[in-house]
Amino acid sequence: MRPWKFFRRTLRWVPPGTTPGIRIFKRPDRKKYHFNFKTYRPGRTLGRVTQVTPEDGAYIHSFFDICPFSPSQRYLAVTRLPFQHTEPVYGDTADVCVIDLEEQTIETVYTTKGWGFQTGANLNWGTTDRYLYAIEAVRGRSVCVRIDIENKDYTIVPGPMYHLAPDESYIVGFPLDLINATQRGYGIPEDPENRRSLPKGAAGDEGLWKTDLVSFRKTLLVSLKDAAGEIPDIGRYRGGTFYFFHTKINRQNTRVMQVVRYLSPWRRGLRRKNPHLITFKTDGSDIKLAVGRELWQRGGHHPNWHPDGNHLIQNLRPEGKALRFCQFKYDGSDLEILSSKHPGGGHPSISPDGRYLITDAYPTEPVVLENNEIPIRLLDISSDEEAMICSVHALGPGLKVLRLDPHPAWDRNYRKVCFNGAPEGVRQVFIADLSGIV
Repeated sequence: MRPWKFFRRTLRWVPPGTTPGIRIFKRPDRKKYHFNFKTYRPGRTLGRVTQVTPEDGAYIHSFFDICPFSPSQRYLAVTRLPFQHTEPVYGDTADVCVIDLEEQTIETVYTTKGWGFQTGANLNWGTTDRYLYAIEAVRGRSVCVRIDIENKDYTIVPGPMYHLAPDESYIVGFPLDLINATQRGYGIPEDPENRRSLPKGAAGDEGLWKTDLVSFRKTLLVSLKDAAGEIPDIGRYRGGTFYFFHTKINRQNTRVMQVVRYLSPWRRGLRRKNPHLITFKTDGSDIKLAVGRELWQRGGHHPNWHPDGNHLIQNLRPEGKALRFCQFKYDGSDLEILSSKHPGGGHPSISPDGRYLITDAYPTEPVVLENNEIPIRLLDISSDEEAMICSVHALGPGLKVLRLDPHPAWDRNYRKVCFNGAPEGVRQVFIADLSGIV
């Protein structure tokens, strides 16, 4: 019997604001098995690049701003997808897997109904190798599951998770059954018999939820109404609906960044996202507008915290021309372009010393190779020189929501980079070892 089937029969939904009766479930034993890692294009890459997933299925890691390496760096968390060329529907399950990078083994530690093609099961490691957090679906609502790797059991946390606090004390998240309204692939498959939507305007009773991992109490940290109140010229936003999208806590555990979207009716039934970026303290206070609609709409995407916790980086067009890697403070001040020589793009993240930036590219960006392979890019900001770690096939732009983005993510020492690719047409996960290079 699959875990989710047992779980769906026994767990009762706990309304927000009440003390939940969290239950711990024993998961079935899943034998781990050995497989051989494969060197990717030996002698033709910057540093050693290794395929670390087996060829028995399609795999991805979580996202470019989430470290897939466990705290000891011995293990890697990945999602095994049940298929790759059609969108999931409610009830389709994916496997949460842990790869032992020393023994070259893989083990399925959980099976979930909560997953999407862009972030998998949104896996977050705790402060030790013991706990791994993933998303799950209960009667069409998104919740979190804490997987105990050592004891082989799991605990249901009745709150949505997009990101785990660095000290493992709480999770934050906008309901992932609502997030598909602005962009599919990042939320969970919706239950057609229990589908919900938000009313027009900015809801005061919905938004970013914070769930304490000791008391398991769920509270509304910042409502959509709170966020909308910080957006300039709010009177222009009429007839549509505010939503939240990406959420990320800085590693100092002092501030949260939140992408805000507003879906407005447009000609011929199309809808515009009108994105904004806000930040606030982890208690929900001191909301600041970091990037407004006017700047973002020129062209831009994928904000991410700088490791210093005070700045963010994002692809933007501050000059109204080429896309650039930009850095700015949490309140939007002190915006600077990190490189005027090399175009921005992809999913950028930066090393703690601010010297090295890694990113990939979208298939339509000018840095993509003639054979349509995606470069994994390494930019030395101090010298303004760029190197290509490698290039990889990534399924192409025509798949839209089913596309595969490499989503390069640093390890915890900022010496290795994990990324997705599909050189043989099937999604796999790779690690590039840049030790001695960065």
